[in-house]
Amino acid sequence: MTDDPLPEADRAPGAPHPRMTTALIGQSAAEASFLDAWTGGRMHHAWMITGPRGIGKATLAWRIARFLLATPAPDDGGLFGEALPKPLTLDIPQDHPVARRMLAGAEPGLFLLRRTYDEKAQRFAADIKVDDARRLKSFFSLSAADGGHRVVIVDAADEMNANAANALLKLLEEPPAQSTILLISHQPSRLLPTIRSRCRALRCAPLAPQDLTTALTAAGIEPPENPIGMAQLAGGSVGEALRLITLDGLKVYADLIRLIGNTPGLDRSAAIAMADRVAGRGKEDLFAQLLGLIDIFLARAARLGATGAAPPEAAPGEAALLARLSPTPAAARVWADLQQSLGAKARHGRAVNLDPSSLILDMVLRIDETAGKLRSV
Repeated sequence: MTDDPLPEADRAPGAPHPRMTTALIGQSAAEASFLDAWTGGRMHHAWMITGPRGIGKATLAWRIARFLLATPAPDDGGLFGEALPKPLTLDIPQDHPVARRMLAGAEPGLFLLRRTYDEKAQRFAADIKVDDARRLKSFFSLSAADGGHRVVIVDAADEMNANAANALLKLLEEPPAQSTILLISHQPSRLLPTIRSRCRALRCAPLAPQDLTTALTAAGIEPPENPIGMAQLAGGSVGEALRLITLDGLKVYADLIRLIGNTPGLDRSAAIAMADRVAGRGKEDLFAQLLGLIDIFLARAARLGATGAAPPEAAPGEAALLARLSPTPAAARVWADLQQSLGAKARHGRAVNLDPSSLILDMVLRIDETAGKLRSV
């Protein structure tokens, strides 16, 4: 037996759980939009919080839940029926009973729907299953007696299987009184159109470099030496930045730029050495990261050729390399096509457990081959 807490599917490695984060950085517009609806009496029973992974959507959902459970409704009067002052922020004091209960995972008015952890198999379920979603019925029936507000957080809604999604849809079609459902979605297009149509969208934006550095500092993470490069590779996502820091992603990307910098005619032995870094047991995260960094490089090459505007440099020598490889819109289309092709190859390779080293080497050689063809045009 162990006293260690179980892993949580909605917690980014190396970061505090969103319930522990009281401040939200870089999403003031989304917060203001929700607060305006609440104070203006235009509250919806279901909200879909969207945006790229790791930019604070879950933290916003927990802030909204804390606010709803701790704050009287706008039409509630005080002891003598007087109008209550309108709150200006979603902030709730840390010593508020609701805040303390939520931090301890003991708030009866809140239900968290997420992938479960199998202690025996020591892994998370692949998706949110229908049995998980059906527990909502018990939650609403048991919590109805006190007459207070009830909040459900679904993190992430994209991870529901078809049966779980249909079970949640029934709840959205006939929502219980005094309830709010918060769906966190990284890819809303993966959800049923009927689910999307019954939710009000609350969009979160990627963080600017300064906000990203501030968020990392607030999470107890030492900011990187190259915050602009980190913001470029992380796409304004704190979660992605944490993964990059944990796996030394900035250095890996710099090595990739150095390798591709010799195209066409790159150093094959250096390419093999890079591919071998991600091969073997226990290196799955490194493999996934390198696949992601290759995809980012191709996207940046296509974007430069299409727009003519060089993005801020994410690694030494990157700007000159992108300008050389993708000087025209025609070249941009070639790199965009290659990004799609290699992305599909990577997904297939991971699905059928192809050798990581061979897959990475093939992708790098395809980039070298494409650079050669463009030079000869």
